[in-house]
Amino acid sequence: MRRLVYICFILLFGCAQTMQSRLNNIQNNFANGNYELQKSDEPNTEKNNLDLLIDATALFHDNKFKESDNAFEEFNNRNINETSTSIARETSTLLFGGNVNSYKPYMMDSLFVSYYQIWDLLALHDWTNARVVINQSYLRQQKMSQEYKKMIEQNKSELSQNNEIKSALDKNKSDWAAFTDIMNPALMYLSGIYFLNDGDFATAETYLKRANGMMPNNEFIKTDLKLAQSKIKPKNITWIFTESGFAPRLRENNFGIFLPSIGWTEFSISEPYFNDATSAPNGAQLLANVDKMFMTEYNEYRINEILRAYASMVSKSALQATAYHSHSNSGTMLGILSTVYTIASSNADVRTWATLPKNIYVQRIENNKTNLNNMDLNDTIKSEIKSDNKNNLIYVRKHENITDEKIIKLK
Repeated sequence: MRRLVYICFILLFGCAQTMQSRLNNIQNNFANGNYELQKSDEPNTEKNNLDLLIDATALFHDNKFKESDNAFEEFNNRNINETSTSIARETSTLLFGGNVNSYKPYMMDSLFVSYYQIWDLLALHDWTNARVVINQSYLRQQKMSQEYKKMIEQNKSELSQNNEIKSALDKNKSDWAAFTDIMNPALMYLSGIYFLNDGDFATAETYLKRANGMMPNNEFIKTDLKLAQSKIKPKNITWIFTESGFAPRLRENNFGIFLPSIGWTEFSISEPYFNDATSAPNGAQLLANVDKMFMTEYNEYRINEILRAYASMVSKSALQATAYHSHSNSGTMLGILSTVYTIASSNADVRTWATLPKNIYVQRIENNKTNLNNMDLNDTIKSEIKSDNKNNLIYVRKHENITDEKIIKLK
């Protein structure tokens, strides 16, 4: 019977490793431009949330903008309230572990969906629906900001009632500083550029002010904010948004704690690990630190995850203790079976949208020969930028061996 417990542990460890390995393979495929390997033939309505996000991103990089937008829209339709939960979901997580439920997106995921949808629609020259997505994303950010604050207060309240957990967390505090709100500065700046080019200066100022508030050291944002405040449309300008690296991934780890009535015990939680740092292209400035965005949200979810895992561990440990200490002939067998159940159902959710970038940089250049000659763009884009009195948006995804470029002429 002990062998059964051992086998169960190996299977559990293997499951966590399988998901981690899969996400690692997805990142490698994206880094080498193998987007086709990530797309499934299932209809969008049949895909789970994580596969839907990865497939939509693969379609975007493969320049299938309409199909990408449709996949992202399916995600939006099924995740109207990203911050909600249910008794059934909480119960199944408590009983069977974090991976039994479908992937629950982070708030950050939904904002990146809007970000990529805007790129999809701009590439399709669908200016009307691009405006719709921008407006929806703004309302979504407002709502998420409020829900995030509620989550922080709820976590504080629950931690105050769990001294063991609070003490353990105090020893593992993150060094990451949080944004004031859950926001995406790249989404805000891209939206501000859209309205600035459209001549809607009041709306452009709203978005650019928020982007400037989140990234106060970015001089390009300040330049466009001044244009919006002066009611001047930019002319013959190219904005280059460059994504590089990959956002943090999660792996399973054990969290140990001593329970007076049971003894020393452990439960599984997720832990982030970070990909290698990336450097800014020549002349570019940081627009979004996705590591920081992720950790802002994850730090609060981690508390929630630990509290739920703690509650699950206590109930299962009590089950083990009761079984082992029963005076029936089957007590030992029941104890071993309860141990097997505890091991098999104590798993952390390590799923994330693994193809998101680590950093987003921006360059803002004037399309004249003097400025183009003074800007070394060879490490950013391969395409030639022509001076034709038109404004351009360029999306760039840089990897070590490949560069994905999308040039969009603004109206």
